[in-house]
Amino acid sequence: MKKTMLNSNFFTFAQPVAEAGLLKTTITLNPAHDIFKGHFPGQPVVPGVCMMQMVKEVLENYADKKLRLVKADNVKFLSFIDPAQHMNVGLEIKFSEIDGQIKADAQLVNEGIVFLKFKGIFK
Repeated sequence: MKKTMLNSNFFTFAQPVAEAGLLKTTITLNPAHDIFKGHFPGQPVVPGVCMMQMVKEVLENYADKKLRLVKADNVKFLSFIDPAQHMNVGLEIKFSEIDGQIKADAQLVNEGIVFLKFKGIFK
């Protein structure tokens, strides 16, 4: 597993399981990371941009290449992730590759709570 922007310090993830266009893994957050000192002091919340970056980095690991988000069709932040309460969250990515682009439909979930729904295209 390659070290990337947030992986290995803000979060880690289990080796993804892929089957029939579905990628699943478990994200483990680092509640002691400096991001939480400012976002927000005394009430830590995973920033939305970090949630999107987790999707990108897991896809990069699976595809074994650097990716760039070229289009975000639909991004919904439905619940806050408090790393003290939800240190582990599931990431599910439905994906397809067409003409060198990866279309992704992802969600971050834990115990029936959906934190993020994301649809986008990476190149």
